[in-house]
Amino acid sequence: QVQLVESGGGLVQPGGSLRLSCAASGSIFMFYAMAWYRQAPQKQRELVATISSGGSTNYADSVLGRFTISRDNAKKMVYLQMNSLKPEDTAVYYCKAGRAGFVDYWGQGTQVTVSS
Repeated sequence: QVQLVESGGGLVQPGGSLRLSCAASGSIFMFYAMAWYRQAPQKQRELVATISSGGSTNYADSVLGRFTISRDNAKKMVYLQMNSLKPEDTAVYYCKAGRAGFVDYWGQGTQVTVSS
């Protein structure tokens, strides 16, 4: 079983930066692909970025070039560096752990608000 706890959200001005962190428990963290999702009010949850167990990354077009996902398997951490933030990035951001043939695990979410 994997437990995930996100942190690092907050209020930031447009153009600013934030780094989200996701702390994972469980000895098999390294075998899981990790992802960040977000959900804005009255919108569906959407995929932001993924990182495979081997470190390959993918991004939604809306964040490509501005966000960077990374992981530290030794610390069981996943990060989302968010630069050049826009008001439309405002959402609750969730961390997810996934592995083929196994259930997905989700964190509780962290609020990011981009506003002047």
